[in-house]
Formats: sequence, structure tokens, C-alpha cells
Amino acid sequence: MSSISSRSSYVFAAACPDQPGIVAAVSGLLAERKLNILDADQFNDHVNGRFFIRVHFTELGDRYDVAGLRVELSPLASRFDMSWSLHDTSERPRLLVLVSKLDHCLHDLLYRHRNGELRADIPMVVSNHKDCYQLAAWYGIPYRHLPVTPETKARQERKLREIVEEERIDFVVLARYMQVLSDEFCTTYPQRVINIHHSFLPSFKGAKPYHQAYERGVKLIGATAHFATSDLDEGPIIEQDVVRVDHSLSPEQLTAAGRDVERRVLSQAVEHVVEHRVLLNGDHRTVVFRRGG
Repeated sequence: MSSISSRSSYVFAAACPDQPGIVAAVSGLLAERKLNILDADQFNDHVNGRFFIRVHFTELGDRYDVAGLRVELSPLASRFDMSWSLHDTSERPRLLVLVSKLDHCLHDLLYRHRNGELRADIPMVVSNHKDCYQLAAWYGIPYRHLPVTPETKARQERKLREIVEEERIDFVVLARYMQVLSDEFCTTYPQRVINIHHSFLPSFKGAKPYHQAYERGVKLIGATAHFATSDLDEGPIIEQDVVRVDHSLSPEQLTAAGRDVERRVLSQAVEHVVEHRVLLNGDHRTVVFRRGG
């Protein structure tokens, strides 16, 4: 007999109006179908009257596929007016990573990908510069150079969309991609574009934000990862972190500390998303079920 770890497993994630009986209904249906719950998380948003649930489960009896499981779960989802999704964990999400010149976020993502920490596939890296080509090549990832100017921006973005469709991309990761994506691109792929930026906005904009922070004597440096929307740098937040700094750090040391927190926050956000741990709560907020949470 095969072990539980060798069987197919699935993630069911849902949001709906808060009401009695949701957990009992979900766990009861899974038990009736001889599906074993490996871990489960839930959250009651008492302010907005919304309920969120994520259940990771596996087969004990008959083998299922995602389509068959969706048929089994549909009546329950309709009963509770759920927005829901179901994923086979053996189907790894496909990521398109966009980068410009800075490589710290790209390096961290590719390292985690190579070591198996990031449960996703990266079929390609795209950049508007050639600087990160050797890094991608070292990891064995194809690299596509798509230069962009104000005059060619629309054409370059059309090529990006072609790549997304041709490569069957699930999520686009902006690993310090220093180009603003159009409203059209963001609305075409809602909750599928993940961005990272330092948390000095809106105070320190433009070039050398860490040098500006040094001049102001900041005591905290942070980063924010979020879904990209038509509102620049204001999409639903997925992950954030900060590091404490002091007067002894030079502008270059502040920059290094900032890059470190940026790469960690982006990789953590991508991990949350590809493991289907992020649920949208309204237009501007998220619920994130962390590992071991």
C-alpha cells in the first residue's frame, strides 16, 4: 500500500459570507469521499462578515482528478456562495520573471527554484537589459532580451503578453523590473502579477531612495510585495518586512540592507502565491495563510 505522501494532494481555497456550518460541511464532504485533510486554515473577518478557508488534503481511497473533484465540490460552494479554487499540488505553477539591471531578487528566486524550495517552474527570464543574462544562464534558465523605449513600450508589452500566453504562464514576477506595466497589462492578468518595492514610498521617490533615507536618518528599512494593479505600487499587499538600522550605516550599507529585505520579501510572497495561500479580501486587502500558521 502506498504512503499518504506518495498520493496526489490538493488545495481547496475559498471565501464566502461568514455563516455557521462551513467547516463542518467542507470536512464532512472530504471525509465522505475518503479524502484525508493534511492541514487546514481558516479566518473569520468579523469587520466585513467574510470567511476564508484553505484545506490541503490527499486521497485515501478512490483516485480523483481536479475536474472530478470540482464536480464534487460545486454544490457545496454554491450552497455557501463561495468564491473558490481547487489545485492539484503536482501541477507546478509557471512563473515568468521580469528583471532590469539589479539581480538580487532574481538570484534569490533562481536559487530557491534550483534547490526545490520554490514549488514552481521558471521557463524564462525576460529583461529590458542584458545585465542578468549570465546569471540566468548559470541556472540554466532561458533569457529573453526585450529592450524598451518610450516609443517601443506598447510593442514590447505586446511581446510580453505573447510570451505569457505561449509559455502558459500562471504568474508574472517583477524582480526589480524598473518599467511601469500598463493598466491594460495589469487588468488582463489580475492577481497574477507580483511586484516588489522598498517601503519608503511615497516619501523617497526616484533615484537612490536609500541615499535619501540616509539623509533623513531613517531607523527602519522595509520592503513590500504586492499584486500589481493600475494603481501604481498600491495593489493588495502579500508580504512585508522591515530591518532596523541606525546612524552607523553608510548609504551603501543601507542599500545592501534594503536589497536583502527586498529579496526575502519577494521570495516569500511568491511562495505564498504558488502554494495558493493568498486569498483576496475585497479590492485592497489579502488573507495570507502562512506555513505552520
